[in-house]
Amino acid sequence: MTPPVLATDRLILTVHRPADLDALAAMWAHPAVFERIGGVARSREEVWLRLLRSIGQWQAFDYGSWVVRDRVGGLVGEVGLLESRRAIDPPLALPEMGWALAPAAHGRGYAGEALAAVFAWTQAQGIARTTCIIDPGNAPSLRLAARLGYELVRTADYKGRTIRVFER
Repeated sequence: MTPPVLATDRLILTVHRPADLDALAAMWAHPAVFERIGGVARSREEVWLRLLRSIGQWQAFDYGSWVVRDRVGGLVGEVGLLESRRAIDPPLALPEMGWALAPAAHGRGYAGEALAAVFAWTQAQGIARTTCIIDPGNAPSLRLAARLGYELVRTADYKGRTIRVFER
């Protein structure tokens, strides 16, 4: 599948490209991002592999994630569906929705706006239900998940940390 470009009033969501590496590596190295998602900065190599995974998921599953940019091309973050096959017991049974924003984009409503576009696309594709995992200390994502209609279904251990598992 060719990943679609999604657009909102303020944002453009596009497929990941190798040229996105520098901006994404900077985002994932920033404490305001990684402290809420996993607790550890991601190395440039890890971000590169994540970027390649994002590209490949579209080929393997006909869905994936997008890089989110503002209307002038600045990096806002990443959102979309993942097939992470995480070591969570029991395993996640639905496609996983994920989101992460660069610090300059925090608190501006961009995540909800981008995810609304993604949800419209997933509904059109027949993907009716998704899951997400959130660190209990990530208050902004917990509030966003609730606004988006995610409901807590359980807690789990993931890489030695307690996470909350939600479904929508």
